[in-house]
Amino acid sequence: MIMLTPQGDRLSQELVENLSTHRRLILLCGRYEGFDQRVIDILQPMELSIGDYVLNGGEVAAMVVVDSTIRMLPGVLGDENSSLEDSFSRGNRILEFPQYTRPREYRGLSVPEVLLNGNHEAIAAWRAKQCQSRTADRRSDLLDKHSGS
Repeated sequence: MIMLTPQGDRLSQELVENLSTHRRLILLCGRYEGFDQRVIDILQPMELSIGDYVLNGGEVAAMVVVDSTIRMLPGVLGDENSSLEDSFSRGNRILEFPQYTRPREYRGLSVPEVLLNGNHEAIAAWRAKQCQSRTADRRSDLLDKHSGS
């Protein structure tokens, strides 16, 4: 049983991965001032927060928990391994590399040549370097926390 509350432990990808292993989750959503303390004392739920801010109710937070957890279940994503490269995921606890789609060039900006040459080792090396660089620039705290990822 999970109670959505700003006072709870912060939701993380690691916790999402753990929640996805449970057969069933019950999400409790408060409204405005939250829950009567006696509900917490009696039910003793896991208290969970989606961030350091307050919403009018727990419904939106519950949707975040459901959406992030369901994508860990087999068959939800087209390729079961694709979530392993997502930012914060089991296979990549740092930020993900930049994504490119078609067309090859748009408004003078081109897809990096390394992604077009078919050399899978070079592509993997480029992606790994981009993950490290992007994380260092934007979220260096993740490198400290997950050095060796």
